[in-house]
Amino acid sequence: MTPKTPFPFLDGLFERAAAGLQPPQWLVHEVQHRCVLFLNHVLMQEPQAMERLVAQSGRVARVQWRAYSMTLQITPAGLLDLAPASAPPDLRIEVVDTSPFTIAQSAMRGDRPTILIDGDVKFAAEINWLVDNVRWDVEEDLARVIGDAPAHAISSVAGRAAQALRKFVNAMPMSRGDV
Repeated sequence: MTPKTPFPFLDGLFERAAAGLQPPQWLVHEVQHRCVLFLNHVLMQEPQAMERLVAQSGRVARVQWRAYSMTLQITPAGLLDLAPASAPPDLRIEVVDTSPFTIAQSAMRGDRPTILIDGDVKFAAEINWLVDNVRWDVEEDLARVIGDAPAHAISSVAGRAAQALRKFVNAMPMSRGDV
């Protein structure tokens, strides 16, 4: 049974809106580049992650959600780059959940979205290790801009807000499958 949103008029809203809207190719390309820059920023904070990726140099992974996809290639430095369009993927990762609301709710509960994985098992294990062990240190990045004390205060408030939101989402009947 598929859980319903608490607001019935939102059911299918994203699907209806996305059906008629396709972003221009230049915008997709720029968003993908920004994602790669962000992922590399996070990876550079974890030398062990980069070391593990060096062993996977040249490998290609394609991540897909609905009609949107991004194909990434591991660089010799242990970072990520957009793969050439003609590069066949060694690993395909597809997010099964089509509703952004379902994905957001799962994320707020601390769950991962349901995914399908097809391809090289060892490469998939390395990607899984990255997902399990690499975290963005938001407070450290914020401290570089505004200083340690304000960054700590903002991080604490954001952490408490996130915890309250998780508690709220977990208390909703639809998050427990009661609907």
